[in-house]
Amino acid sequence: MEESSRSPDTQGPSIPLGEGLKAAWPICVGYVPIGLAFGVLAQKAGLSLGEIGLMSLLVFAGSSQFIAVSMLNAGSAILPIVLTTFMVNLRHLLMSSSIAVYLRQLGRGWLSLFAYGVTDESFAVNLTRFRLGGWHWEQALVVNQIANAAWVGSSLLGGVAGQFIPIGAFGIDYALIAMFLCLLVFQLRGGLYAVTGAVAGVLAVVLALLLPGNLHIIIASVLAATIGFALRRRYARGEE
Repeated sequence: MEESSRSPDTQGPSIPLGEGLKAAWPICVGYVPIGLAFGVLAQKAGLSLGEIGLMSLLVFAGSSQFIAVSMLNAGSAILPIVLTTFMVNLRHLLMSSSIAVYLRQLGRGWLSLFAYGVTDESFAVNLTRFRLGGWHWEQALVVNQIANAAWVGSSLLGGVAGQFIPIGAFGIDYALIAMFLCLLVFQLRGGLYAVTGAVAGVLAVVLALLLPGNLHIIIASVLAATIGFALRRRYARGEE
């Protein structure tokens, strides 16, 4: 009994694969076109097929990968790319903290594998199902890894297709802008979010005229987030 309490819960569903696949397929459907677009853009930015596959496998963060490819294509230095992607992925810290309460029985090895597969979409699916009950860590892990396989595979396919697609064809060069516009719209859940987004946009434009490189993106993001947080605290105090 003592030994079993230290290991992952083995009393869960004997075949978690089926339920995990059912939960993962909508994520995969969404990943495929975005992964294809990323692969094409990365190929046009000069990345080899191996580099595209390794980037998707090691990073596994669509928005960060799009940003990195865009900045590489613009001739940006490594440090701004690293700092920008770090800021973009900070949200994973909050997501991991929220879902960690359902994974207390796991050891560090399983937790590391699970953490690797956490994305916005897999987090939303798994957290919802954990809260509803009856969801096992093995099923959640299947969701993460199947989504990862879909992303890596579609990125590689996009890298292959990019060799035969002219630059700008099908509006693929607009994919990055379109994706971030969609992300922005989905984040606008109230007036405060709209104000924060507007402040970030204005600051980015102004700082782009004053600063070299892409540091204006990082500075504008941090300043806008700080202003938004301050406004939220002030609004909350006013309601008390």
